[in-house]
Amino acid sequence: MKKVVIIISLFFSITSVSQSKRTADKYFKEYAYVKAAELYERIVEKGDFSSEVLSRLADAYYFNSITGKAEVWYKKLIFLYEKKNIDPEYYFRLSQCLKSNGKHKEADQWLLKFHNVKRADSRGKRFINNTNYMSEYAKKENNHVKVHNVAINSKYSDYGAYKLGATLYFSSTRPEERIDKMKLYQWNKQPLLNIYRVKDSVIHRETIRDSETYTVEKIPGINTVFHNASAITTKDEKTMYFTGDNFDGKKLKSDASGITHLKIYKATLKNGIWTAITALPFNSDDYSTGHPALSPNEKELYFVSDMPGGYGHTDIYKVAILPEGTYSRPVNLGKKINTEGREMFPFVSNDNQLFFSSDGHLGIGLLDIFKSEIHTNSYSEPMNLEVPFNSLKDDFAFTIDTSKNNGYFSSNREGGKGDDDIYGFTIYDCKTAVKGIAYNKSDKSVLPKIQVALVNSKGKIIDSTLTDIKGNYIFSNTECDQTYALVGNKGGYVSDTTEIITSADNESVVESELFLAPLIVDYQIMVHPIFFDFDSADIREDAEYELEKIVTVMKQYPELVIRITSHTDARGNHDYNKRLSDRRAKSSGDYIISRGIDASRIESTIGFGENQLLNHCNDANAKKCTDEEHQKNRRSYFYIVE
Repeated sequence: MKKVVIIISLFFSITSVSQSKRTADKYFKEYAYVKAAELYERIVEKGDFSSEVLSRLADAYYFNSITGKAEVWYKKLIFLYEKKNIDPEYYFRLSQCLKSNGKHKEADQWLLKFHNVKRADSRGKRFINNTNYMSEYAKKENNHVKVHNVAINSKYSDYGAYKLGATLYFSSTRPEERIDKMKLYQWNKQPLLNIYRVKDSVIHRETIRDSETYTVEKIPGINTVFHNASAITTKDEKTMYFTGDNFDGKKLKSDASGITHLKIYKATLKNGIWTAITALPFNSDDYSTGHPALSPNEKELYFVSDMPGGYGHTDIYKVAILPEGTYSRPVNLGKKINTEGREMFPFVSNDNQLFFSSDGHLGIGLLDIFKSEIHTNSYSEPMNLEVPFNSLKDDFAFTIDTSKNNGYFSSNREGGKGDDDIYGFTIYDCKTAVKGIAYNKSDKSVLPKIQVALVNSKGKIIDSTLTDIKGNYIFSNTECDQTYALVGNKGGYVSDTTEIITSADNESVVESELFLAPLIVDYQIMVHPIFFDFDSADIREDAEYELEKIVTVMKQYPELVIRITSHTDARGNHDYNKRLSDRRAKSSGDYIISRGIDASRIESTIGFGENQLLNHCNDANAKKCTDEEHQKNRRSYFYIVE
């Protein structure tokens, strides 16, 4: 009897687990991740550690950005099934979770493992090409960018702020009645999204006084009983594009698998009411489109889709807005923008820069914000916006008014008020000072009246100044976090150039000294010796550079007369070397004359042959010396006679 009881109990246990798994799978396939995770947890507690259960449990947490729990279950999955060739995508997702949980070194180890298994994937390639990305992107915050959590946020999900004039449009799951009476989105157990607007001075504020009143209004005519979000309007505020569920006003439509996809809709404002809501023609019942964004001239519409033929989970596309309300075929922005991961939330600024969020480009956390310059037929390599715009979590829906240097983005970073919060930002002009002293390189005395030029990375002179009586110079209005060259010049001196990188901190100071070598010291013009090739008197290119310094000095001092001496190495006989050194001295003089210096200002050109060697490479050691050692003896000098 005892055996029968055990067998019956075991039967019901197995049956119960099997039923629970079918239910969990159903929730998972319907994107009801909160409920699915809850059921998969119970299944694991009953001893089912199958790869399907573990992977879906981890994914259910991952897709809701609950990375602490996702990390635990991805690690369990990989530990148990790594030798059975599991999908490498789980390595990538574990790496993302670890980054989000602040474990960057461990995250990079898993990203490297992902690359080793899936070498063609651009996400791994980007890591291999920039393994120090984290120290670059997560460096100390720039104090010329101020970010704040805006006052209108709720404890629910608020995101996608877009400001036009005095109106701020945004999306929110904030309930308008008791939440237990509302229809909830099963993905995250939040109320459904609606599009709101607020017209008040509070829209960019961090706090609001108790005595102040303002109205957050759900936009009439746009919102339905299902999801509506990510609104953007034309500049005249007469046309709106937004994202919504595949709902025709009567019925929620789905594909053959029962999945409801998102669509982009267009609405027209008439007499203050949004009407004529139509789905755009490139939508489909079989895939999603969403996150619309307009180009500055409003002739192109950017959007996100998981339509077939893309590079990753979701890609960014664009269409031309044609006359009479028609549209061109969607064009994928290409693999410079899109990756095997998720590219989302495009926005095009007034100065034609594309901002978007991605987990496929190298980032600090889950979704990071990037920007790319839009060219006629291409896009520049996306740049990570770094801290403070990006965090360990999801950062997305970036918009900016470049004329005012302020805007908004959304994030579920730590310290927020709700699931997703809207953050306002202002970019302040960041200025630094560059100063220093110019010195005589020979005796370290200060040099007054040195012209110092500030040159940017493109070779353009931004500013110039003269050093004061104590050799000081200063540029007090340089941009932060930029690379410059400082070039010091003065007649009779060899110019000096040094590279500097200004600080990212506002009102900081960078100091750099310049050292200019005098061209004339002890009656000798101070240039590097003019070297010659073996058995040759021809002037080399490197020699021309030094001879130009001689020409410069002689033009600055019209009365100056010089003598040129030339020397050879010890190879060859003495008489031949004497004649060779004479030719070398003469060719040096001929070059100077060819540059416009009168021949009478060269008193003599004298060759000393091998009589004044600079090292041990004489006749006895000639075969033992290297060519570099012999080279030191093949030279010309320039002395001032009067």
